[in-house]
Amino acid sequence: MSDIDLTTLLRSWPYEPGRICARRIAGDDDRPKLQVRLDLGVLQMEMQGRPDGLRPEGFESLLAFQQDRLDRYTKQTGGPEGFVLGADEARALREEAVQYYHRYVGLFSLGDFEGVIRDTTRNLEVFDLCRDYAAEETDRTVLEQFRAYVIMMRTRAQAEQAMAADHPKEALGAIDAALAELKTLFEQAGHADLYEQANEVQLLRGMRDALVPKLPGSQRVELQERLRGALDAENYELAAILRDELRMMED
Repeated sequence: MSDIDLTTLLRSWPYEPGRICARRIAGDDDRPKLQVRLDLGVLQMEMQGRPDGLRPEGFESLLAFQQDRLDRYTKQTGGPEGFVLGADEARALREEAVQYYHRYVGLFSLGDFEGVIRDTTRNLEVFDLCRDYAAEETDRTVLEQFRAYVIMMRTRAQAEQAMAADHPKEALGAIDAALAELKTLFEQAGHADLYEQANEVQLLRGMRDALVPKLPGSQRVELQERLRGALDAENYELAAILRDELRMMED
């Protein structure tokens, strides 16, 4: 095993505090890689599959392996009742999710919104799996503190992707749906009073405020119809969001 000094590499790509420094490179295997510059070095990740390139138990990821276990268990027993993730299995899933976190943050800085949506969606699946099947209470709850952030990141990517395709209506719909989901999330956690001040909510509302003036005039009628539908369905959280959008259009 040879020693490799990384000084030349690190000096050629200085770390910039306060911003995500990421780039794509062509690997020696001719596959694209993602590199993220940190203060003490560089992370290099695969663009597809598990970021470290491993295939645990022959699967793309530990999540895929555990989901396959759950599917087989459900078919054998007639339902998921009794399926359990041990403490070590839950810990391994969390550690794997950190790899995907590093990748989707880097991908977002590069404008690869499809990749961000893919990786945030799979991390939310990890949260769900641990919440529903972990044996230990701490393993069922520890990831929930990050759920709002991951929802926000996925929604930002969805909205940016829609705007790049000149579909502001889709972008607005993604933001509306996420705000309603976050409101329910805070209420179910017993923290409804924290919803308005949450950073994730403030960021998504800022995106929405910048987006609404870009909607064509015909969208006013559609927003009004959606508001009536929300009120008829007693979905007052969504109705409040739609009222804000109409008020902004009037302003």
